[in-house]
Amino acid sequence: MFSGSYVAIVTPFKNGGVDKDTLKDLIEFQIANGTAGIVPCGTTGESATLSFEEHEEVIKISVTTARKRVKVVAGTGSNSTAEAIHLTEFAEKAGCDGVLLVSPYYNKPTQKGLYLHFAAVANAVKIPVMLYNIQSRTAVNIEPATIAHIARDCRNVVAVKEASGSIEQMSHIRSLCPRMDILSGDDTMTLPVLSIGGTGVVSVVANIVPKDVAELVASFAAGDVDKARQLHYKLLPLVKAMFIETNPIPVKTAMGMLGRCPAELRLPLCEMEEQNAKKLAGALKDYGLLQ
Repeated sequence: MFSGSYVAIVTPFKNGGVDKDTLKDLIEFQIANGTAGIVPCGTTGESATLSFEEHEEVIKISVTTARKRVKVVAGTGSNSTAEAIHLTEFAEKAGCDGVLLVSPYYNKPTQKGLYLHFAAVANAVKIPVMLYNIQSRTAVNIEPATIAHIARDCRNVVAVKEASGSIEQMSHIRSLCPRMDILSGDDTMTLPVLSIGGTGVVSVVANIVPKDVAELVASFAAGDVDKARQLHYKLLPLVKAMFIETNPIPVKTAMGMLGRCPAELRLPLCEMEEQNAKKLAGALKDYGLLQ
């Protein structure tokens, strides 16, 4: 269902509002460079500071711009189950190919609570669902047994974006759910995840170098492991630079440096520290992206 490089696309802002024209340009840039899918309104898209109206607007723009040339998997998760259902129902009506549901954050639900939350959202729609497990952001880990329970009872839960950092956990998910697509939620882990049967990545660095990320995944799928490994090591310093401050501060700053979109962020995210901006610029130069 979901394979290849999916970009966790930034939400460009201009004078405090969503920069619609730049968002369309960014989507076209991704399509032209081999990206398999657009993931708007995720963490990298600053979903936590988007209003409901903006959230829906970004989803609409993504669907209408993509025009079925690539998949659109909208971030519709929330720490409120009712809000997650509302956004997921909207994404289905808007024509998305799937939704990405992050585990509820701050509430710190039990595994039973996680199951009931995801089941409620998945059962409200027919659209394919990708779970998003990232304990470093949400305070809770979706255990492999819980993922298996959800997938068994909700047939439209077909994938998981795994950002636990644990290959052991991902392997356990793979063994319990052999039909579920596992996508890396961490650019440094893309190659290892592919090696255990994963199908792709939801990438931050693909905002900057979509062609290389897409080629890494495609090379592995074609059996050219050596090429995939070369791209992994080529990308690694740039990937590390994308996380020298809280995501998406570095990637948006980098896109500003490259003239791709304004580097504008919304509080509480703020302008990058000068010394880190210099490190980021150095990584872009080393990669051949800046003179």
